[in-house]
Amino acid sequence: MSERKNYLFCYFTGNEPERESINYALSRDGYHFKPVNGNRPFLFNMKGTRGVRDPFIFRAEDGTFYIIGTDMRSDNGWASNHAFCVWHSDALVNWQQYELIDMNDYGLQGSVRTWAPEVIYDREKEMYMIYWANAQHFRETDEWTKTVMWYAYTKDFRTLETAPQILYAPPCDKDAIDGDIIEKDGVYYLYYKDENEKTICFVYSSYPEGPYMEPENKNITAFDEHTEGCCTYKEYGTDNYLMIMDSYVKGGYLMQKTTDMVNFVAVDKDSYNFDFSPRHGSMLAITDEEYDRIESFFA
Repeated sequence: MSERKNYLFCYFTGNEPERESINYALSRDGYHFKPVNGNRPFLFNMKGTRGVRDPFIFRAEDGTFYIIGTDMRSDNGWASNHAFCVWHSDALVNWQQYELIDMNDYGLQGSVRTWAPEVIYDREKEMYMIYWANAQHFRETDEWTKTVMWYAYTKDFRTLETAPQILYAPPCDKDAIDGDIIEKDGVYYLYYKDENEKTICFVYSSYPEGPYMEPENKNITAFDEHTEGCCTYKEYGTDNYLMIMDSYVKGGYLMQKTTDMVNFVAVDKDSYNFDFSPRHGSMLAITDEEYDRIESFFA
């Protein structure tokens, strides 16, 4: 098998309808990225709201590629959506879209803020766990739930095999959004934006579905800035894990790194570049052949 030593960054770029679509950028080292297609979107949501945010790209166990994202247009309001959009591909350049996965079809009536789905493979269950942020608005009583992390299992990304359940809700009365789970040495680290801290925090568990435990010091951000939309990936050939995140108040992207998944240090801003205005996205390790195929396709 060819080594997956390159990086594909999948992202969207803004809140305008024409920017709520999917873009690619490529990197050889995981630090310096160049957008393809002139930083123009190449993949569009043709269902539901006709907008997509927070795309998560991954390689399934059978080699199929998937992108799952938030079916949303921010012009409709920040509490307007209740579904995911899903695409599949065998080569990263020829994507086909499935029907939406709508939370209202799975018992989460009144779902709003169905945001930022990600996926991790559960080897014990031999299924994929989708996890995302969700809230509910009960219009009859005008009651709202907190926006917290939920999960459900799927085999085919067309339907859910299990009913959605809460994955993690902070003990405070604030929200938890933008979850990103990384497994290392049998421990699952759930990084998320804590709306009380206004930055990235973490909890941990021995199982992907939890229960997740909160450490005494949960804030892992090495910057004194409000951040969200984190994405964590392994730096090829090292023990480093890199985390990138959206500095949504000051603007731009920040990077920090760790070897133990808990203690992060800031990476000097001159050592990386995301100067093409990405918003919340995800990273996929790819081979030389896959890198060249994408680069040639968009040349």
